Amino acid sequence: MSRIGRSPIPIPAGVEIKREGSTVTVKGPNGELMRTLNPEIEMVMEEGQVVMTRPSDERTHRALHGLNRTLLANMVKGVTEGFSKTLEIQGVGYRATLKGSDIELALGYSHTITVKPEPGISFEVPKQTEIIVKGIDVEQVGQTAAYIRSLRKPEPYKGKGIRYQGEYVRRKAGKAAK
Repeated sequence: MSRIGRSPIPIPAGVEIKREGSTVTVKGPNGELMRTLNPEIEMVMEEGQVVMTRPSDERTHRALHGLNRTLLANMVKGVTEGFSKTLEIQGVGYRATLKGSDIELALGYSHTITVKPEPGISFEVPKQTEIIVKGIDVEQVGQTAAYIRSLRKPEPYKGKGIRYQGEYVRRKAGKAAK
């Protein structure tokens, strides 16, 4: 059984947490996040930390206990440190360039693809073959990185495409291997 829900969430200095009904607002140095959490799971503030408690040991309450605790912990981490995902581009002629706040990708198509960041998301391009997606909302960062990866997924024969940093792409032998 997972005990994630029982572990307390430390609140760093400068972070303010408010709960009004089922809506939780977390304000910090990097910004503000709002989310609707399950109202059955209670949130208790104690000496610089938040503890989530569940009303019973039913299966749904146990599942929601860990989920709500993790969602709140991600919100606290987002407004203090922020989240980032790194994407690597592999392939001859494949590159990324930063145009203002937008990112322009040359991925072997006859045209370039421009990706505009949503509010709360920023891009960095330290090298032509590396993209860093940054933001305070972990879901938004992951969704944006997944969208950029979907523009040219890594293919199994030559390994060309966009992949997450550290992602392993299983290679296949071509028809010459027979």
